[in-house]
Amino acid sequence: MDPTSFATAYALSTSIGLRPFLTLALASLAMHFGYLHPAHAFAYLGTDGATGVLALLAVLEFAGDKIPLVDHTLHALHVATKPLAAALLVGSVVPDIGPGDAFGYALMGAGALNALGVHGGVAALRGASTVTTAGIANPFVSFAEDAAALIATALAFFAPFAAAAIAIVATLVLLALARTIVRAARRAPRVPA
Repeated sequence: MDPTSFATAYALSTSIGLRPFLTLALASLAMHFGYLHPAHAFAYLGTDGATGVLALLAVLEFAGDKIPLVDHTLHALHVATKPLAAALLVGSVVPDIGPGDAFGYALMGAGALNALGVHGGVAALRGASTVTTAGIANPFVSFAEDAAALIATALAFFAPFAAAAIAIVATLVLLALARTIVRAARRAPRVPA
């Protein structure tokens, strides 16, 4: 198996942990224009219809994530959508997965878990932003997440090994920050109701 496919799949699953529909839309465009060659079973992701639907979802996700309360609703929904999106995209990047291909399905599952882990870190940071700034900083955090997902996705296509290395470091930092936030929240004095 081509190591480039592994690096691309890992980097894309990490990017999906930030922005699932933006990453899927960009991957769909890359497939549509021949920059990314999907596995046969996932070729539909590069069709006109899929590209259009994913682009619309990416725009809605972008806008919704800037609106207080809507952003938290999206994060709750993303507990399901991010792992599914990562599994689809990882499946499209690895060589053709056939019936009974346990290794391919394991990679899809690993991608889903990676996206879910990144989502957990992002959700913890968003929660901390909400608590410490009354949600005022959330749109700025959202723009930073958009930029990171855009750059990470582009790097996954054009420099997959660099993208994977950056994704590993970013994931570890994000999870360490999330752990610190959770520990601080547990130590915070409780206000009686």
